[in-house]
Amino acid sequence: MSSVLVSILIMMALPYILPGITVISLGSAVAAAIILGIANAVVRPILQFLSIPLTLLTFGLFYFVVNGAMVMLTSGLVPGFYVNGWWTAIIAAAIISAANSFFLKKQRYTF
Repeated sequence: MSSVLVSILIMMALPYILPGITVISLGSAVAAAIILGIANAVVRPILQFLSIPLTLLTFGLFYFVVNGAMVMLTSGLVPGFYVNGWWTAIIAAAIISAANSFFLKKQRYTF
């Protein structure tokens, strides 16, 4: 449950960080966080598999495009969450990924 809350907070913060993103309301941010999570769980693995040749050719950089495509898909499905172009979507995906990694790091227990 905490990962959904973190994703909602990131969605609300994105318009302040990146000028090409618009989030109309808290409801739009909630819907965008949920749809992005579903898209990352269902659609992204399929796209990653299909894009293996391009990923190898670009030394892994094509994964940024796949992640940006998930943000663009979310923008197309959620009213009130708008992304202004592919570069904005790719940068937003990088910000979302970095923020999730920072806030949701797994704790290691050492003795």
